[in-house]
Amino acid sequence: MNAIAATLGLTPEYRASLFDKIIPSVQGGNYNVGMSSFTDSKKREEQVDFVTYFSAGSAWAQKVGAGINPEDACGMKVAVQTATVQDTEEMPARSKKCAESGKPAINVVKFDDQTAATSAVMLGQADAMSADSPVTAYAIKQSNGKLEAAGEIFDSAPYGWAVQKGSPLAASLQQALQHLIDNGVYKQVAANWGAENGMIDKPVINGATS
Repeated sequence: MNAIAATLGLTPEYRASLFDKIIPSVQGGNYNVGMSSFTDSKKREEQVDFVTYFSAGSAWAQKVGAGINPEDACGMKVAVQTATVQDTEEMPARSKKCAESGKPAINVVKFDDQTAATSAVMLGQADAMSADSPVTAYAIKQSNGKLEAAGEIFDSAPYGWAVQKGSPLAASLQQALQHLIDNGVYKQVAANWGAENGMIDKPVINGATS
């Protein structure tokens, strides 16, 4: 976003917010852009427009050596951030599968911020956590060897910046990002965070796949 703002000749002002308050605040005009790792979904596109900038999936993390399999986690405590796709879609679907096979549901432990969810796993308050793949990768990187991946990345989908429905800002963000992709700055930013595997080559407005 710093690179996008510089391209547009603007200075960004960042404001921290609870995840589930961001889209309503964009709708209400309190924020111009919501950029906190939103998966661009058809449901969210009913509320705001998205400019896609990355491709990410979900990924689990566990304490090193815990041996947890996300596909067989019935009855386990799994930490998520409230209102994320992991909270609203992934965990209900996994718990439903558990119930259908006669196993106990996943015990979903919800937190207002991702740092608290990650800490819960490190402190043994949860068996594992599920978050967007770059978020999980960063949590593992920051854990000083205490956390590791559990399973593979799954359900890859586009990330998008949220703006008000019909806002001309969407086209400006899209064009600025295409410029950064074309001149190599986008790749440089992704490489700085070890996130090259999520790069896209063409940003679109409202590119949800589901």
